[in-house]
Amino acid sequence: MKSFPHLSHIQLIHLSFVSLFFSTLLLHAVFSGTSATHLFRLLSAAPASVSLSCAWCPESDRRCTLDVSEYFVRRSNSFSDESEAFMRGIYLKSGLGDETYGPKFIFEEKCEPKLEYAVDEAREGMFAAVDAVFAKTGIDRRRIDVVIVASGGFSPAPSLSSLVVNRYKLKPEVKTFNLSGMGCSSGLIAVDLAAKILRSSRKPLYAIVVAIETISLNWYFGDNRSMLVTNCIFRVGCAAALMTNDQTLRGAAKMELSHSLRTHHGADEGAYRAAFQHEDAEGYTGVALTKDLIRVAGLSLSRHIKQLAPRVLPLSQLAHYLYSTMTSGRDSKPAVPDFTTAFEHLCIHTGGKAVIEKVGRVLKLRDSVTEPARMTLHRFGNTSSSLVFYELAYFEAKGRLKKGDRMWMLAFGTGFKVCSLVWKCLKDSPDEFDNPWKDCIHRYPVKAW
Repeated sequence: MKSFPHLSHIQLIHLSFVSLFFSTLLLHAVFSGTSATHLFRLLSAAPASVSLSCAWCPESDRRCTLDVSEYFVRRSNSFSDESEAFMRGIYLKSGLGDETYGPKFIFEEKCEPKLEYAVDEAREGMFAAVDAVFAKTGIDRRRIDVVIVASGGFSPAPSLSSLVVNRYKLKPEVKTFNLSGMGCSSGLIAVDLAAKILRSSRKPLYAIVVAIETISLNWYFGDNRSMLVTNCIFRVGCAAALMTNDQTLRGAAKMELSHSLRTHHGADEGAYRAAFQHEDAEGYTGVALTKDLIRVAGLSLSRHIKQLAPRVLPLSQLAHYLYSTMTSGRDSKPAVPDFTTAFEHLCIHTGGKAVIEKVGRVLKLRDSVTEPARMTLHRFGNTSSSLVFYELAYFEAKGRLKKGDRMWMLAFGTGFKVCSLVWKCLKDSPDEFDNPWKDCIHRYPVKAW
C-alpha cells in the first residue's frame, strides 16, 4: 500500500475523514431515491412494488374492556388472587383503552380455548381483510401469483395460506408462504418477502400479503408473571395488502416501497431469549417477556439504524452523524441522527407502553411523532404482526398523508429481529368507509398515559 511520508498525523486523520465522508456520499447516492437509483432499477429490470392495504375491525360486541377481562379471569378459575391483581395492575398502566378486541372464546360460557376457536379467529380476520382488498382493487382472483400469510404464534395444518387458497379458489400455480414464530415483525417481513419476489420477476406479478395473529391458543393460564403480561396487552387484529410490480396500477396504488432492512440479533443469548415461549413449572405454555426485553429492543434498534441511516438520511444529517461518531470518545456517545428529516411520518412498533417510550428515547422523538403509536396501542392494543398497519390507518383517517410523503415503518420480533420498511406515498390519504378508525377518529388523540 502506498504511504504518505510527508503528511503529519493530523493531516492523515483529516484525509481519512474526507475519504470516509465521500464514501458516505457515494453510499447515499446509491441507496437514496436519486436518479442514480432509478437508473440502477431500470437497468436491473426491478421496478418497485406498490401496495393497497386494508386493516380489519371486529364487531363491537367483541370489545375487551377491563370489566370483560376481569369477569373472564374470575370465571376461568385458573388464576390466583395475586395473579389477578398483577394482571389488573399491568392492564391499568399498559396504555390500552376499553375498545380493544378479544378472541371469541373469552365471551363463551366455558371460556376454554380450543383449536376450533383459533381457526375461526383466523378465518374471520383473514377473510374480512382479503375480501376488502379484492373489493377495493377489483382485481381478478385468478391473477394472484403469490400468497404470504404471517402469523407469529399460530401455525395449523393445512397452513393459513392454504386456507386463503381454498377460500378464494386461487389458481394451481400460486406460490404460497407461511411465516410463523417471528413475532410482531412478521407482518413487515412478509411485505419484504413479497417485494423481493416481485422485484425478481420481469413480468407483472400480484401478491396477497396477510398479517394475522390469533391469540386463542396463546392465552396463558398459569401464574408466572413474565408470561401473564401477554394476556394483558395482546389483542385480535388482521390486515391484508395487495402488492404488485405492475406499473400500470401505479395510479391506483397508495404507496410504493422504497427500501427495506431486516437485522437479526439472535446470536446474542440475551436477545434470543428476550421474548421466549416455554412451559412454566406447572406445565402451562406461555410467552415470557423478560425484564431484559426493553434493553434488548433499544440496543438492537441502535445497531439497526446504523445500517439504515446511510440509505435514508439527507447528507447534512449523515455528515453530522459521521463527525459525531469520529469525535466521540469512550465516555460519550455519537449524536443520534434526526430521522424526522428523512420521513414525514413514522409508524413505530406499538408493542407496549415501555417499547414506545424506549424507541422515542433512542431516536429522540417528540411526543407528536409517537402519537400514532400511542393511540393505536390505546385503541387496538398489541395486534402483533398487523400492528403497524393499524397505525397506517390512523394516518389515513387523520388525513395526514400527502402525495410524495415518506413513511418509516418499524417493528420488532422475537429472536430478536428488527425490520424497517420505507414507503413513498403515491396519493393523498384516501377517505375509506371501512377504515378501522372511522367511528372514533374524532376522539383522538387522547391522553393514553
